[in-house]
Amino acid sequence: MLSDMELLDCHVQVLYKHNEFNQITHINELPYDNAPMIYIGTTKNGKIVRYSNELDENLVNDLDKAIQSSSNIELAEIINMLNIHKQLSSVWIGPAYVFPKLREQKSSTNVIQITHSNKELLKANFPYTYEEFEYKQPCYAIIQDDMAVSICCSARQTSMAAEASLYTLEEFRGKGYGLDVSNAWATDIQSQGRIALYSTSWDNFSSQSVAKKLKLIQYGTDINFS
Repeated sequence: MLSDMELLDCHVQVLYKHNEFNQITHINELPYDNAPMIYIGTTKNGKIVRYSNELDENLVNDLDKAIQSSSNIELAEIINMLNIHKQLSSVWIGPAYVFPKLREQKSSTNVIQITHSNKELLKANFPYTYEEFEYKQPCYAIIQDDMAVSICCSARQTSMAAEASLYTLEEFRGKGYGLDVSNAWATDIQSQGRIALYSTSWDNFSSQSVAKKLKLIQYGTDINFS
């Protein structure tokens, strides 16, 4: 069983591409947009901080002193320091979870794995996943009228871990579809010897409700300054 800090380290590697100086350069997902200016991941035992390779070295030194000098993250102070360098567009905060160890279980709904042979089922409702299918595997779905209506696939991944991307069409919510596709996805990831992760924002209440129903374990919190 990995510690919270070890899980957080896996998580940040899944989220972002790093250079040789351990700076974050790009989001680890097509179209590989630039990484945020700062990523801070916190657990009850400590935190991991990553800075963009585009930040000035002197600014990084000042930010690091402010962030590491206290166990509490002073958001206002960090925002003010960053705004001197470049106007911030957003601050994103949310919980980071890990799936508990799952066993292969019979689903209450008809979950199927989406492969190259049947990926056309994604095209109508999930065109982005269809276009980027090579990078989104494994992918599981609930099918209605020959179309996927609920899917869980890999948003970002490394050889050690993968982050879930879950979406159910609004008219099909409340039927347990999200739980079933998520469990199928996580079981597959775990069968590969990898860690199944899930994260969301604090204001996404429906996503947090899914996490609660899945009995996911919160090990940390993400903060991104972009």
